[in-house]
Formats: sequence, C-alpha cells, structure tokens
Amino acid sequence: MSAEAKIKELGLELPPPPPSGGVYKPVVVVGGLAYFSGHGPYKSDGSLYVGRVGDQVDQEFATQAARQTGLAILATLQDQLGSLDRIKSVVKLLGLVNSAPDFYSHPAVINGCSELFAEVFGEYAGVGTRSAFGVAALPGNISVEIEGIVEVE
Repeated sequence: MSAEAKIKELGLELPPPPPSGGVYKPVVVVGGLAYFSGHGPYKSDGSLYVGRVGDQVDQEFATQAARQTGLAILATLQDQLGSLDRIKSVVKLLGLVNSAPDFYSHPAVINGCSELFAEVFGEYAGVGTRSAFGVAALPGNISVEIEGIVEVE
C-alpha cells in the first residue's frame, strides 16, 4: 500500500507545512536522498506542544509531541516532494528532547515519531537509523525537534 493511501486508511491528519523559522530550506534533495530540516510538534491550528520533559510535561505528552512532529515532517515532505509515495525508505532520524537534567528516556519519547513512520511506510522502509538525546532548551520551549534523511525515487 502506498504511503498516501496508508495515511488515509489510518485516518491521519497532516497539518499544513510548518512556516520557516529562519534562513534554511525545509528539504534538500541530493543524490536520491532528501534531507529535512528540524521540525517541531506543529499542530493543524498552528499551535505547538511545549514544555520541558520531566519538569513541565511528562513522557506521554512528549511522545505525543514526537508523533505530531512526525506528522509535520510528513506534511513538509509531501509539500516539497509532491507526494509521500516518492519516499522509498527512512534512512536516519535525529531527535532532540527538551528535557530536565534527570530525565533519561529520550529514545522512548522519539519512538512517537519512529512508530508513526513505521505505520505509514511499513516496518522495513519506515525504520532507519536514529539518535535521540536531551538538550537544555529548544526554540519556543517546544518539547521535541526532529530532523532526518529519507531515500527518494
């Protein structure tokens, strides 16, 4: 099943592509790879999931924020590539978690995005390499930021 059809089957709602937060391109395609810039948990109404994990918000909230970030990434990729069906596989994700110093479950938080991509693209093509770690702060106090690389046709 195509990624576009799977999104419909799952009843997922992609937000509009997030607005640019600086001087950068949202996606750059080089040699069959599409590199996407860092995305935050942008919702359809323009709001964001905000709060430091382990202090202001809990892990469940942050995992939902990572899933929403994945939806925002898909919206940008669909916009920039013309169709998510051009994506052959997820190659790499880098997840940053706005976390309190004593919060250590960064990989579990970023699973929110990884599990979404596995649902949309399948277990094989939807799961790539990944890093996840905590940072002292993220822009606008967003809970997570994710960037990555996908292979495209």
